Amino acid sequence: MDWQKEDLKYIWHPCSQMKDYETLPPIVIERGEGINLYDVNGKCYKDVISSWWCNLLGHCNPRINAAVKKQIDSLEHVIFANFTHKPAITLCQELMKVIPEGLCKFNFADNGSAAIEMALKMSFQYHYQTGNPQKKRFMALSDAYHGETLGALAVGGVDLYSELYKPLLLDVIRIDAPDCFRCPYGKRCEGHCSFAPSPQGEGWGEGATCHCECFEKAEKTFAKHAHEVAAIIVEPLLQGSAGMKVYPPLYLKKLRELCDKYNVHLIADEIATGYGRTGKMFAFNHAGVSPDIMCLSKGLTGGYMPMAIAVTTQKIYDAFYDDYLKGKAFMHSHTYAGNPLACSAAIEVLKILKDEQIIEKANKRAVYFNKIIREKFLPLENVGEVRSIGLINAIELVKNRETKEPLDSSKRTGYQIYQKALEKGVLLRPLGDVIYFNPPLIIEEEDMDFVTDVALACTKDILCDII
Repeated sequence: MDWQKEDLKYIWHPCSQMKDYETLPPIVIERGEGINLYDVNGKCYKDVISSWWCNLLGHCNPRINAAVKKQIDSLEHVIFANFTHKPAITLCQELMKVIPEGLCKFNFADNGSAAIEMALKMSFQYHYQTGNPQKKRFMALSDAYHGETLGALAVGGVDLYSELYKPLLLDVIRIDAPDCFRCPYGKRCEGHCSFAPSPQGEGWGEGATCHCECFEKAEKTFAKHAHEVAAIIVEPLLQGSAGMKVYPPLYLKKLRELCDKYNVHLIADEIATGYGRTGKMFAFNHAGVSPDIMCLSKGLTGGYMPMAIAVTTQKIYDAFYDDYLKGKAFMHSHTYAGNPLACSAAIEVLKILKDEQIIEKANKRAVYFNKIIREKFLPLENVGEVRSIGLINAIELVKNRETKEPLDSSKRTGYQIYQKALEKGVLLRPLGDVIYFNPPLIIEEEDMDFVTDVALACTKDILCDII
């Protein structure tokens, strides 16, 4: 059977212009193992984007496989209203050991966007029921991505996804996000997050001068609008779809203080940043502060099963707790909320992270990964910056390194690099003209060498043709 032809006959793929599939038809994957994917012809692809950032511990991880197989023989699903089950309870018990302090109540959903919708609704309803009905707007950062359902899309700020739908969306108050690469204050970003070439060959991690001067934009916006705002939502430390833009933990500390001052909830979208992606269990751990609501998905089940959770505080939970006829309940539900199979996978993920010291080992390998990426890519004159956090590394391609002028987007440089890398067995899928690596936490140095060599060769080839 011609599986590609049958796919194109029926399937409308996500986030795709299907006309592109005329020249790059869908790759039919038959099995996976570790960071490897194998198509129906036996060709191997190194999955260094974790299949949309969710595969945490490798494809077909034996321990997660066993946990899901065991669970399916006892209970596959049950309504989660007035019913519960051991896997969901156990998962909450285990998460309590690792989530930021103060979070303690878990509301289950079935995907990341749904968790964002829940968080927004929780915040609005909390303020409504605690004497602040005027707080019915939301703040978010520019270039943010929080999902593609209408509420999540509204707080997002990437026009590629939201521009067409703006007539349908909430009127969100936008704050200019930190932009460490093109800092309008001329500062150098703190810590390890940003590396740009200099005449001495040093990176921007050295001699940091940034004190989050850009936070003044948040302060001015809060002073003007906080009286009408229920919550601000952020991707902590890493704006993924914006091009893996990294910003300092100090920004989160300052934001926590500002939210406390103005009685505004701080919602952490840890869907992409949680579970060790930034080098700590959660990105908020870098800042030493806690959000009021935290949304989890992706790595939550190791990329196995669709599940998400909005975790919140006792204080927020208590505002909904009353006699039924008072009408204060949170009337939000998902058919597959608290699915036992997903919960069992999620429990095993936490066990593996602890038993095998996955994050600790990944952090050691992250040093090597960033080192070889900088050595290989920074000499290219069209590389504006290499930025990293945890195992995530992003290479921003530019037309002019000095001015940081972007490449001509109509040439689709990143897409062409993606196509060429697939031919050589590496799955990259750049964000515009930002090439990035966001691999499973179990990636080894041998694979790091291979995928960076392929990415470098493909980048050179395409740039040579375009520039």
